[in-house]
Amino acid sequence: MKKIVFGFCWGVIGLAFLLVFSPPGGAQDKPLVIGVDGTFAPHAMPKIGGGVEGFNVDLALEIGRRMGRKVEIVSQQFSGLIPGLNAGKFDFLAAPTTVLKPRDKNLLFTEGYLETDYQFVIPIKAAEIKQFEDLRGKVVAVNKGSNYEMWCQENGPKYGFKTESYGTNTDAVQAVLAGRSDTNLAGHTVAAYAVKKNPGQLKLSYKIKSGAVWSIPFRKDDVQMRKVVEETLECMKMDGTVAKLAEKWFGVKPDKDSPAVTVYPGYGVEGFEGYDPTPHTPACK
Repeated sequence: MKKIVFGFCWGVIGLAFLLVFSPPGGAQDKPLVIGVDGTFAPHAMPKIGGGVEGFNVDLALEIGRRMGRKVEIVSQQFSGLIPGLNAGKFDFLAAPTTVLKPRDKNLLFTEGYLETDYQFVIPIKAAEIKQFEDLRGKVVAVNKGSNYEMWCQENGPKYGFKTESYGTNTDAVQAVLAGRSDTNLAGHTVAAYAVKKNPGQLKLSYKIKSGAVWSIPFRKDDVQMRKVVEETLECMKMDGTVAKLAEKWFGVKPDKDSPAVTVYPGYGVEGFEGYDPTPHTPACK
């Protein structure tokens, strides 16, 4: 009987030891599920052998690595990403997402990590576009349905240029290369990628400052995850990682005042719902 009681006691002690000293499981053992638009080069695009690659894919993988979490990248059309996030399918999105009103009523954002400026791409030997008046008599190629098409439709009559719309921005760039259009207007990172892919043929020209930024979105109630990811992102800015990724994928260094290298006070984007002005210093490793 004593042996049974003695063995039982040691079993209880052993169980207690496992409960106290075993490494915590649960959420920390689960991979971060991160959504991207896998058709938006050079931010996320198909790679040879399967999967996706690009600036935002590298950004998401590095965030996960620094958080000590495995990462599962899920690629789908952008139109389904925000509904999927709010339905709990993703932990957050790495697809470039512009901080806008009223989008801020349904999402929680980190501080910005890239600006969303517009930029013209022109043939390497063409005269520079220095002002909008230089577009008079020219043909501007854009991606159909994009913000850039909208800008051209609004400003074409004013500055005297014609707009040609294409199914993809790749087709719009090809129109410039073939001489059917004088210039392509796209997001500045996509424009830089087009120049990088066509060295000696294309160059960057006039940039339109939008004042908007791309940010990492979360579900509205996921305040703690936003805080952890934002501080991780800030560390990546401070040690130059975001700038290096930008140079790797876009072929140009970020401007000195770019969100890629600037750490902002508080959490989120000032002026938008969900911004938290609480001062903090990220604990970078």
